[in-house]
Order: sequence, then structure tokens, then C-alpha cells
Amino acid sequence: MVNTRSQRKMAENTDLLANLKKGQEEMKNRIEAHIESQVGEIKDHVNRCIEKIEDVQGVKRDIGEVKGKVQRKIEEVKSEVQGKIEEEKGEVQRMIQEVKNKVQGKIGDIEKRLSDLEIRPDSFPVSPEVMYSRPTVKSLTFDRKTYRTVFKTQFNIVSSSNGWNNRVKASQLVASLRGSETEVLQGIPSDKLTDLTTIENALEARFGDSHLTQFYRTELEMRRQKKASRC
Repeated sequence: MVNTRSQRKMAENTDLLANLKKGQEEMKNRIEAHIESQVGEIKDHVNRCIEKIEDVQGVKRDIGEVKGKVQRKIEEVKSEVQGKIEEEKGEVQRMIQEVKNKVQGKIGDIEKRLSDLEIRPDSFPVSPEVMYSRPTVKSLTFDRKTYRTVFKTQFNIVSSSNGWNNRVKASQLVASLRGSETEVLQGIPSDKLTDLTTIENALEARFGDSHLTQFYRTELEMRRQKKASRC
């Protein structure tokens, strides 16, 4: 009887231990599963952080590359623009020199024609009524301080006295110019330098009475300013 009770007690204890062991195993499994789940989440989070860091580093590299490309492009454009500026500067200087050479050439042609006129005055065709006449009155020198109408009157008197035709008049008008006054010849073609109408129109446009009036006004104003500064 005692043995049976004892055996039953042992059997109960054995079942209790088995149940306890089974409970421990289940708890252990749940704990391990939870830990593995947490570890997996942590790993995923870490991997995402690493990817973000790599993305940021990649963006930085891309920015650096783009910045380098932009800087190189800027240097290329600056170099190209500087080259264009130097090229245009050289072209402008060349054109200025060409204009100077043309003006000098025209002046040389005029001087040669005037020299030929002095040496061979009969080389210019003149009307029969003045064939007997030789230049007897000295040619005039144009002064921009002289009113154009006054100079024109004086020139007409001289040309009439010398019996000049229109071709000779044009040459004498050109010869009367000195210094900066010769700039008026720059816009006149070489074949028009002996055309009286062309020369007169150019002189009127550049040295007409309205232009001279402004010249005297400017000069008078400068004198007033100098006088005021001395006081």
C-alpha cells in the first residue's frame, strides 16, 4: 500500500518535472525566437543605415565630380573668351592700321597730284576761255576758325583769278586742308577727290557755319572757366 502511494507520488513528480521541463523548453524557444526577431530587426536597421551612409558618400562623390567638371568647363570658357578677345583686338588693330594706310595713301596721291599740277599745270583739261591763264594768286590754307562762307568767298575769288576749272578747284580745296582737317577726306573715295561737289559737300558738313558757331561757343566757355578759376 505504501509502495503504491510512493510510486504514484513519484509518477506525479515525474510528470511535474516533465511538464516543467517542457514549459522551460517552450519558454526558451519563445525567448530565442524573440531574440532572433529583435536581432533581425536590428540587422535590417543597421543595413539600412549603412546603405544611407553609402548613398550619402556616393552623392558627395557625385557632387565632387560635377564640381570638378564645372570648374574645368569654366576654365575652358574663360580661356576661349580670352582667346576671342585677343583675336578681336588684333583684328580691330589691323583694321585701324588699314584705314590709316588708306588715308595716308590718299594723302600721298593728293600730294602727288598737287605736285604734278605745280610742275605740269597744263596736264588738267581746262576750258578754252582760261587756257591763257596761269595761277597768279597764291592758294589758300583752310583754317577751321574761319567761317566756311568767308573761306568760300575767298576761294572763289582766287579760283576765278587763276582761271581754275572744277577739277583744279577740287584739288586746291583738298590741298588747303592741314592737320586734323584732313580727316574729312577719310570717307571720300579716291576717284572722288577731284570732284568739286563731293569735296564742297564734305567740307560744308564738317566745317559749316553751324559747326563753327559751336566751336566758338565752346572756346568762349573754356576761357570763362579759366578766368573764373584764376579769381
